[in-house]
Amino acid sequence: MSGHSKWHNIQKTKGAQDAKRAQAFTKIAREMIVAVKEGGSGDPANNSRLAAVIAKAKAANMPNDNIKRTIDKALGSGGGDNYESVTYEGYGPCGVAVIVDAMTDNRKRTASDVRHFFDKYGGNMGAAGCVSWSFDKKGVIVIDNEDEELSEDEVLEVAMDAGADDMEYEGEVITIYTQPDDVAPVADELSKKYKLLSAQVEMVPQSYITLSDEGDIKNMTKMLEMFEDNDDVQNVWHNWEQD
Repeated sequence: MSGHSKWHNIQKTKGAQDAKRAQAFTKIAREMIVAVKEGGSGDPANNSRLAAVIAKAKAANMPNDNIKRTIDKALGSGGGDNYESVTYEGYGPCGVAVIVDAMTDNRKRTASDVRHFFDKYGGNMGAAGCVSWSFDKKGVIVIDNEDEELSEDEVLEVAMDAGADDMEYEGEVITIYTQPDDVAPVADELSKKYKLLSAQVEMVPQSYITLSDEGDIKNMTKMLEMFEDNDDVQNVWHNWEQD
């Protein structure tokens, strides 16, 4: 089994994310446009990055019409806004490792915002590679197990047959791990039998840090909220172990 599920690190913010469905869909759409442009194809069968974003969109209940419209926009003349992917790394309070994935049409603005959030809440932005070495890039699929007790053996068998690498059974959720390029086909198979809460490529920490000081906890929480609320920020990965 793979260490500790990152679901514990995101479930407390999931309600806030659900309350901002429009913002969430906008961010996924932006990610989809970049995937089409950088992958050179609007066909997920020929563009693994696009396939992964579509799996993420479906798990977030993004309507199929929205997905198709976004891909068509990316394939159209000009392809919409000129966004590019950029990743920032740094540290939160007490050395919590933080990776910020952004998509922006203005690198200077986004870098300034990200640096400000790090500095304001007791952290600091570092150089590329300063923390990413302590994360593993994996496909992560979270299955809802809150309303029914799914059979651990059955889910494991289905997941492995679909091409998964590993599984964590944690009561309310079941977390499936895959290779990054396999997240879409595995999620597609699992969605035929189970309700998926999320499906995406993630940076999974190799180890976690706990915070005991209330001030540090408050600053870390606020920092994450500021990142999440920023329109340019797509994902935030960190190794803070939340209770």
